[in-house]
Parts: sequence; C-alpha cells; structure tokens
Amino acid sequence: MLLTALFLLFSVQAVLAQDKPNFAFVTNGVNDFWILSQRGFEQAVKDFNVNVDYRTPPNGTAAEQTSIVEDLLAKEVDGIAITIIDPDTLTPILNEAAKKTILITFDSDAPKSDRICYIGTNNYSAGRTMGKLIKETIPNGGKIMLQVGKLDVLNAVERRQGIIDELKGLPVPEKYTVSPAGLVECGARTILDTRIDNVDYGRAKQNAEDTIIKYPDIALFVGLWAYEGPMILSALKDAGLEGKILVCAFDELNDTLQGITDGYIVGTVVQDPYNFGYKSIEILNALHKGDKSGVPADGIIYIPERVISKDNVKPFWDDMNKKLGK
Repeated sequence: MLLTALFLLFSVQAVLAQDKPNFAFVTNGVNDFWILSQRGFEQAVKDFNVNVDYRTPPNGTAAEQTSIVEDLLAKEVDGIAITIIDPDTLTPILNEAAKKTILITFDSDAPKSDRICYIGTNNYSAGRTMGKLIKETIPNGGKIMLQVGKLDVLNAVERRQGIIDELKGLPVPEKYTVSPAGLVECGARTILDTRIDNVDYGRAKQNAEDTIIKYPDIALFVGLWAYEGPMILSALKDAGLEGKILVCAFDELNDTLQGITDGYIVGTVVQDPYNFGYKSIEILNALHKGDKSGVPADGIIYIPERVISKDNVKPFWDDMNKKLGK
C-alpha cells in the first residue's frame, strides 16, 4: 500500500512538473550584467510556477545564438526571450522561431523580426541621458572618446546617436538619423571616435591605453557597454591618470560602482536588468495563457533608465546586493 501511494504521489508530481510551461532566457554573452536578470527571472519562476532554461552564448556571437535558438526549437519550448547580438543576421531564425513558439526580445531588439514585443531600455533615450551627464561633466567642452564592444548592435547604435543628438542640442526626432562612424563635432565638445573591441576586455583596456597616448588632452571617456567603464578605469590607473581624465559609464558592475564611490567615475546610466528578467517571464507566461493585455499596440515595453552618481550610489548598491542575495 505504501509503495502504491508513493508511486501515485511521484506520478502526480511528474504530471504537475510537465504541466509547467517551459521558457528560455537567452543573453548575448557571459557577463556579470546578466546575473541581475537571472535573479529577476528566478523570482518569476517562483511567482508564476514555470520552468526557465537559461542560455548564454560563450563567445557572444550571432552564430552561437542561432545554434541556441535552433536547439530550443528542437526541444519545443513554449516561449523564448532573447537579447539580440546582430539583428540582420538573426532575423531569419527569429522569424522561424516566431512561427513555432512565443518569441519576445529584451535589452537589444530586432525590430524587423516577427517577435511579439520588446522589453528593455529605450536606448536612444538612455543615450540622451548620457549626453546630459556629459554636458554636466565637461560644461566647458573638450575631447571625448566613446568605447563599445560592437557598433552593429542596436543598443550601441541608439546610445551613441542619443549622445550625439543631445550634445548637438537637437530636439528628440520622430526617427533619428545615424551619424557616420569616426569624428563627430558637437559644438564645444568633440567625439574623437567610437572604438570597438568585439567584447574583448583586454582589447577594451588597450583601446583606452592607445587613446591616452594619441590624445593626451582628452577630457572624457564614455563606455557604452557595462565592462567598458572598468576597463577604461584600469587603463587610467595604470597610467596614474585616475581622477585626472574623467569617465562616464553604462550599467552597474561592482567595479563601476566602486569607481563612482572612489570619485574616479563621474556616473553611470543604469538600466534595470532585474526587471528585464522578471518582466520577460511574466509576459511569456501571460502570452502562453492567451493574455495579450500586457503587450502595448506598438509591441514596446520600456523600462526607464536612471543616473547613478556619488550622491546615490550607496543606496542603489545596497538594493542591488539585496536582490543578489548578498
């Protein structure tokens, strides 16, 4: 009798487990930035009683993301949330995925694909927020170097253009025009270039080192992706220039927040990766149940950015560590 009861109990549990929808959350690489997103979807797993397969392409390539999506489709997952490395390359496989499962994007979009919605930062707005921070940081003007992992990723394009338009004093357009690569004159401020490193941290540091040598009168570095700020600061420290050449950053890596605390990084424009994770699973779960009420007509769900500087870095960092369970 006892064995029969135990068998029935395990059978019921197995059925219940199978009844849970199976979703996937796919990042654009292995990066500390995504730990907060992971904590967000882990909370959503508890709140909505779902399963989530967490995937990270080890080298951050579109080919790896394509392989991941193909594998998830073979496993017949109920929904995929993915941040896009290369929209043009990935759109065909995304459209195939959209025919077979629920597909949404987060953080970096593929707007020409058949995804149902995008969840994340308005990266053009985040760029303009950075532009305002730059104007406050060097009010009398100066030379600026931008650094980013890749410039063909939509969030990088939008952040860069938001910065340029804000520094030029242009109104917010209905549709922005992408400025050509290279030097951009913005009144009293000059963007010397946008250096790329293909998500190679060593190369990011080398780019900053090269800039210091080539442009000894540079006033400000701006890192457009999370790791850029810490790599720039590392190069400045090696040269004994921390605090002398200013840095503005994106996102909330510990090294960035420590740099702000120490006074070497002026500020960082942060997103809300925790809610990227939570909201993505919340929306997938609702769509799986046939509830489309949470998706706006334009398919865009923006989560606002904010600026973290020395005045508010401690409470922000404390809250982040709480979410991380530290």
